[in-house]
Amino acid sequence: MNRCPAHIATYIEVLGQELAVDFFLAFGGSEIYFSDRPRSSMVLELTGAEKAAILAKALGHGYVRVPIPKPWIAGVLMSRGLSKAAIARQLHVDQTTVRRWLSGSSEKNQLSLF
Repeated sequence: MNRCPAHIATYIEVLGQELAVDFFLAFGGSEIYFSDRPRSSMVLELTGAEKAAILAKALGHGYVRVPIPKPWIAGVLMSRGLSKAAIARQLHVDQTTVRRWLSGSSEKNQLSLF
């Protein structure tokens, strides 16, 4: 399992790594309303009722902005056997960005956000 950033740990604990990747690809960057009694939603269709309810409880009920952890997703997709080019296409980034994420290096002039 790929090491995950703290801000997405709850999603991975509840959904598991594989479903979390699908969740981030589907909902990353959007604001989602989590209810204590989920009925009909795209989240419910992807995760199932039980995991949707657990995720709502873990994240808190109400609106939550879903993060887009692209570097982490790239690592997971690489472990699935996808090429760097395929990962770049799926994440809508340049292939050199994927190479940089997967090599762990960063631009020398770029300040770290972590």
